[in-house]
Amino acid sequence: MAKPARSRAAAAKSGADTENSAENSSASAETPFALAEPPENDFALRSLQEAHGADRRYKASDEELLTFYEQMLLIRRFEERAGQLYGLGLIGGFCHLYIGQEAVAVGLQSALDNGKDSVVTSYRDHGHMLAYGIDPRVIMAELTGRHSGISKGKGGSMHMFSVDHRFYGGHGIVGAQVPIGAGLAFAHKYRKDGGVCVAYFGDGAANQGQVYETFNMASLWKLPIILVVENNGYAMGTAVRRGSAETEFYRRGTAFRIPGMDVDGMDVLEVRQAAEIALDFVRKGNGPVLMELNTYRYRGHSMSDPAKYRSREEVQEMREKHDPIEGARKELIARGIPEDRLRDIDKAIRAQVAEAADFAENSPEPELAELYTDVLVERY
Repeated sequence: MAKPARSRAAAAKSGADTENSAENSSASAETPFALAEPPENDFALRSLQEAHGADRRYKASDEELLTFYEQMLLIRRFEERAGQLYGLGLIGGFCHLYIGQEAVAVGLQSALDNGKDSVVTSYRDHGHMLAYGIDPRVIMAELTGRHSGISKGKGGSMHMFSVDHRFYGGHGIVGAQVPIGAGLAFAHKYRKDGGVCVAYFGDGAANQGQVYETFNMASLWKLPIILVVENNGYAMGTAVRRGSAETEFYRRGTAFRIPGMDVDGMDVLEVRQAAEIALDFVRKGNGPVLMELNTYRYRGHSMSDPAKYRSREEVQEMREKHDPIEGARKELIARGIPEDRLRDIDKAIRAQVAEAADFAENSPEPELAELYTDVLVERY
């Protein structure tokens, strides 16, 4: 049986509230902004999913869809080249490719305001930077550890960073970027700059404890944050159904009164439409949203992963029936965009990626003295 709703006025009449009213008043005076009020019912937890279900796909113009197609294709070709450079030994350490998941970053970040919104993600970060419009040359240079890289060659594949673009990593510790995202969202709210933080994490990271601490704080303080689970089905190499009791990740915010959205992450127009709904909700001061983007990575967890935990037939089926780039291409052709134009786009992107690789290979490595820069922000 459901518990009856109880208003704050009724709660204030209780003896416990009477005894603690002075203490609570003092505590609230020290809070920089009001805490969340419990809703009278759970409608808010379902409303965004219902809104998304009523109108799933963004009404993109031909030029908008062409832009999405170009951005996804740039990520695909860039990652393919990064895989080649890794095989040649020009990229060291770990390298996690974004091939197959392109629609997630492009669909979400095309809806952001690059001048005020912020992004934080995990170590699978190249695609997010490209979707944010960052020069592929400085990203490739960072991958190869060159001084001209976006983090001066000190971040590499997993730890890229750009304050100018409000991109705050690239984090190698599983789930650690989620509380950092809450901190960025807190800063947006504290400064009243109107910004929203998008914090990406994977289905494997979704079982980390700090993720749920973040859910609680973000909801309690109504932080402007969109929590994005990129559910590619396998974490590091374990199928979701084997490692998660609740496999519908968008439901996981329910205990913290965070509304969830279940989104097809292989359809860039569905992702963009969901982003519009989530951003509207968050920008109005309603607090966080949890989005589950159901996607698929074609390669292993990293370049060193042979991905023997799934069949070739499964990967081939996803490529043939659900590929986000091929889906956008078919829609463009159906709209009357000539195939010759799409081939020209592919040719231009291949040339752009080749130029980025040449730039990286011909750039100098960092000087030894660079080890001692960017260690502390200021003196303590």
